[in-house]
Amino acid sequence: MGRPGNALRAHFRLVLALSALLYARELSAQAATTSRPPDQSSKQVELSRKAADERTHPVVDEVKYIGPTKKAIDVGDMEGGQATKASGCRSMLLRPFCLLTKSHLVYDTRTLDHIELARDVVRIKVYYYKRGYRETEVDTTVTQARAHSNHVRVTFKITEGLPLMVDSLVVLRPSDTVLTDKEVGHAVLLHAGHPLNLVDLDTSHVRLRDVLWNKGYADAIISDTIQVHDSARTAEVTIKVDPRWVATVESVTVHGDSILPPTIVKKMITLKPGNIYKRDNVIESQQALYSSNLFRRATIVLPPRGDSAKLIDINVDEARLHAVRLSAGFNTVDFVQTEGKYTDYNFFGNARRLDLHLVLSNLLAPALNGTGIFRDVLADNGLPGDSSGAYLKPTFQASIDVTQRWFGDPRNTVGLGLFAHRTSAPGIYIDNGYGASFSFTRNVAPRTPLSLVYRYELTQVQAGDVYFCVNYGVCEQTTIGLLRNRNALSPVSLDYYIDRTNDEFNPSDGYAARADLEHASKYTLSDFRYNRASGEASIFRAFGKSVLAGHLRGGWVRAMSSSSTTSGTGLSDILHPRKRFYAGGANSVRGYGENQLGPRILTIDPAKLIAAGCTTAMISDGTCVPSTTHGMDSRGHDVTISSSDFNSLPTGGTSLLEGSIEYRFPFVMKNLQAAVFLDAGYVGAGGSDVTKGKAAVTPGFGVRYLSPVGPIRVDLGFRPSVSDELAVITEVVDPDGTRRLVQLGKFDYNPVESGSGISKVLNHFALHLSIGQAF
Repeated sequence: MGRPGNALRAHFRLVLALSALLYARELSAQAATTSRPPDQSSKQVELSRKAADERTHPVVDEVKYIGPTKKAIDVGDMEGGQATKASGCRSMLLRPFCLLTKSHLVYDTRTLDHIELARDVVRIKVYYYKRGYRETEVDTTVTQARAHSNHVRVTFKITEGLPLMVDSLVVLRPSDTVLTDKEVGHAVLLHAGHPLNLVDLDTSHVRLRDVLWNKGYADAIISDTIQVHDSARTAEVTIKVDPRWVATVESVTVHGDSILPPTIVKKMITLKPGNIYKRDNVIESQQALYSSNLFRRATIVLPPRGDSAKLIDINVDEARLHAVRLSAGFNTVDFVQTEGKYTDYNFFGNARRLDLHLVLSNLLAPALNGTGIFRDVLADNGLPGDSSGAYLKPTFQASIDVTQRWFGDPRNTVGLGLFAHRTSAPGIYIDNGYGASFSFTRNVAPRTPLSLVYRYELTQVQAGDVYFCVNYGVCEQTTIGLLRNRNALSPVSLDYYIDRTNDEFNPSDGYAARADLEHASKYTLSDFRYNRASGEASIFRAFGKSVLAGHLRGGWVRAMSSSSTTSGTGLSDILHPRKRFYAGGANSVRGYGENQLGPRILTIDPAKLIAAGCTTAMISDGTCVPSTTHGMDSRGHDVTISSSDFNSLPTGGTSLLEGSIEYRFPFVMKNLQAAVFLDAGYVGAGGSDVTKGKAAVTPGFGVRYLSPVGPIRVDLGFRPSVSDELAVITEVVDPDGTRRLVQLGKFDYNPVESGSGISKVLNHFALHLSIGQAF
């Protein structure tokens, strides 16, 4: 028997009629139950109503579905559309409070509505019908959850039945030039041999129409015909594509109260008179209007018109053109902090944007240091006698940025910035710097920017020898002295990014990739000279509500032999620590702590070496060997040096190869997700061989809470027991007061094996807490 597609959809009218009949019947039953004799007192009436309400609307403790299979439907999606739901805590984060109270502020109490219960039966049948299961039967049972209470359990028993299968699927189109086989295969979700899913069929209509619109066929008509064979439970589906004509933009008109001239709005959009009218241009133009922050509302309206010439109307409501943000706070290390930001979205007209940003820290440090809750940052870092107060002076970060969008083209953006900073870590370093930057960005496609950036910075670091030895890889005194001078770091870079994921914060499908090329030399006025390349890519695939994600990151950097020749120093092969590669941490190899995979150096307090048997003279001349020395404490116990006595400081590598695979799946309750992952990484110390250095493979698992601000993530990575032979340095003070670095050979460092019992087991795990997925 044959039925056209429109007639098949008309069956839903029977469903709606059935729902109405059930609704009327339940209303009549409820009226008969709650009616009262006219001679009852008002108090009796109230008691009667309350008792009737408890009988007819008991609290739902549990809702169960028996019978549905994941092969047939998405069970969670079906449950989400039901009116009958179980009572429960409003959020996983509120569960501790729900154990103490059932207040409506934290606990969502759901009652049973028999009318909605009857409708839920209809909803389930409709849900299955749309997905090809037209013989589904549903039965419900309501049982008392606890004796002598008004709490109930609701059970839906579902008999799915056999589905109506697609026997054949044909897409009729004028030619392959209008729609290619690849485009049809990607757009059409319905397939032969699968159930006749009307949701997938309607989605296929939309996707085909979008593909055609992006080719200019904005008025294309997509129709379908469905021939159903009831006895065989099969259907023949034909989708007909009529592209009609190629549409073009005839004119663009701007409406709305605005001090900005219409020409500014027209500069922002990619819809231009004479161009082909495409969907991507409409979306890109809409995003450009909103991202400018110039408009509170901006809509692109296509007036109905039956020919190929499109008249575009744009309605805008102007937003405030100035924004100010001020904030202040304090912590026990940085003392009082303030931040201010001012933005002018129409600086000197032409939609030019000005951003002023200033952060001040370390305020009132001399008065607050060591007072009350505030730490004594000088004493904590071995500087109790520091009289200069350099580490207690205010620190700051300041920037001025001017951005001009639509520079000659709606897809172009030009930026110019000035910046300065003073940052410090007591007892470690003081970093002063200032400079300027220039950038040119072109959106080569939607969500695909290509940027050329030049940044010139003069920086001067005041720090101890250990800082330069660890961060710059330079431990020789003369070279360290030269690095303390003011040096220029001024690279030029080319950055490319593409994003084809379906969600910015929690992607489940698509891919994203980034590639960066960077060069610094005398031609860019840089004292640090190098070539650097890096890139990363992520891919996501959904399997129902589960997601399989993969990530790959790589990089290479090499210092040029002519580094710093402009200053007459001849400092070759020195890389600035910002340009080295690091691995390990919440978004990297999760079995390791932050930046702890790769080349490192060990530092140790000389007092620990003396306690283990070394003398001051042995430490000063470098003959103290930490791996073999041993001493005795006051109680006669042996004292040796172990891995826990050292500080492991990352020095960074010159090459990197890193990969991760992660499987995310629903866990326990809604908005909760679990994951298992495997991370691997190589950080090389030499630029010629990416695998020459440190490598590791670490498995792990974690939990994510899908909050409105993004996934709140807890990961636990397992770190294997691997020893690293690392160089050891310490700092001594000579009789004349001069601080000097001393290298003490190497030590077989293995922090996992430190300690005993449960602490030794816990050393194998690295805990990470962060917001956002790992990649």
